[in-house]
Amino acid sequence: MRKDGPGPAVAVPGPSVGKLVGACLEKKPLVATLLALTFVMLIWNLPPYYQNLLSTTRSCDSTIGNSTSTPKLKPNNINININIDDIPRPISSSSYNNNANTSNTNTANNHNKSSNKRTFQAYGNAAALFVQMGAYRGGPRTFAVVGLASKPLHVYGRPWFKCEWISNNGSSIRALAYKMLPDWGYGRLYTVVVVNCTFQFNPNADNSGGKLTINAYYSESPRRLEKFTALEEAPGSYNETKYHPPYEYDYLYCGSSLYGNLSAARIREWMAYHAWFFGPKSHFVFHDAGGVSPEVRSALEPWVQAGRATVQDIRAQAEFDGYYYNQFLVVNDCLHRYRFSANWTFYFDVDEYIYLPHGNTLESVLNDFSDYTQFTIEQNPMSSVLCLNHSSTSRAEWGIEKLVFRDSRTGLRRDRKYAIQAKNAYAAGVHMSENVIGKTLHKTETRIRYYHYHNSISVLGDPCREFLPLRATNDNVTWYNNIPYVCDDNMKNLANTIKEFERNSIGIPFHFQLRNDNN
Repeated sequence: MRKDGPGPAVAVPGPSVGKLVGACLEKKPLVATLLALTFVMLIWNLPPYYQNLLSTTRSCDSTIGNSTSTPKLKPNNINININIDDIPRPISSSSYNNNANTSNTNTANNHNKSSNKRTFQAYGNAAALFVQMGAYRGGPRTFAVVGLASKPLHVYGRPWFKCEWISNNGSSIRALAYKMLPDWGYGRLYTVVVVNCTFQFNPNADNSGGKLTINAYYSESPRRLEKFTALEEAPGSYNETKYHPPYEYDYLYCGSSLYGNLSAARIREWMAYHAWFFGPKSHFVFHDAGGVSPEVRSALEPWVQAGRATVQDIRAQAEFDGYYYNQFLVVNDCLHRYRFSANWTFYFDVDEYIYLPHGNTLESVLNDFSDYTQFTIEQNPMSSVLCLNHSSTSRAEWGIEKLVFRDSRTGLRRDRKYAIQAKNAYAAGVHMSENVIGKTLHKTETRIRYYHYHNSISVLGDPCREFLPLRATNDNVTWYNNIPYVCDDNMKNLANTIKEFERNSIGIPFHFQLRNDNN
């Protein structure tokens, strides 16, 4: 069978296959170019946070950098290698929030994602870390810094102190401080803090002078603190003999804060009586928290001029909300300021009068108590209202002459006051100290007492408000407002002696009348 050869080629309309292949080969560089441009534009239009992510890799840095200039593409040399690990992925919400906060992006999307994270912005200070009132030497090696501090911080936190003595000779020594909170928890926004600094040896032994600095820390961490200079000693000022007896005074009175409208007449009587009671080797320290009016000042000024009294202006304490006009702060400052000034320091108020029953003398009583660091004193509570009828016409009589009725109830717990050998005390209280070296004596009522004329100090003019017949002095008991009273004229019997003493001491006649005060 004959095989026929291939027939003639059939003509197909359109381009030939060779031409199609050639055309495809000519279009390939163009497609590659378009693909590269598309990739570049994709990178260019990524959101800012994707750019931040990509900018951390070297390959992306190159891509982004090239996208900012006109690309010079060589179609025949394009080689696109895409690694799956290089493709940016959506980042987590936590990473997004961090980046948004860092870049301060304020878009609505960022706000929605970060709305659950709250911020706490503080303005100002609620209470100071430490408010210094005074700093004093407590002996050759010891110092005391007295002040106020934030009560919540000291009750619920753990602030602490460190002491450093920087000498003028270039040396320094450090000591860990011991703090005391002596206000028995009565503090309000502020509590009283006594910082004790005790060094291994006298830091100013060569008398070259120097300064005591305190580091006050907010918490257990030593990174946040306040540093201040508490005390400075001039060269040659240290005197060793000051801290050993004999002291300048036998007795010192440390008064609490004087506030409100005080009767100048009652202050005058109180001062004259106790200047007589304690004798010439005594001194009285008053603290004016707003209660020393011009009239009260005129009653005290003769004693100040005579060197028997000191009045300190503490009105600035009102800026710091502590207990009872910062009473605990005042008594502690007085303790350390005059710690080595007297044998005994007494704490009581200006409506209270110390009294020695049964003919006791102050010297004999205190000699018997010398083995004790402190002793407390029981009160005789007096009526500040009741007087005898004849007192209404006797304008020359003092308050202690008119107020002669004593509350005779027994078995009641009443506030006591106290005296202390300050050299053995580290802190003071209002009714006694809890920071002492040595013993405390309480059974003292047969040796020493005090008469308490409660609230009489704030009554201007005549103190009498209720009058009883003269026969009340002979009655065993007089009842008033369901309280039994008995007549007690011990203080009245001393009045003429006190008036004579006042006249001889400061030259004021006993009938001296003070302005705006009838008696």
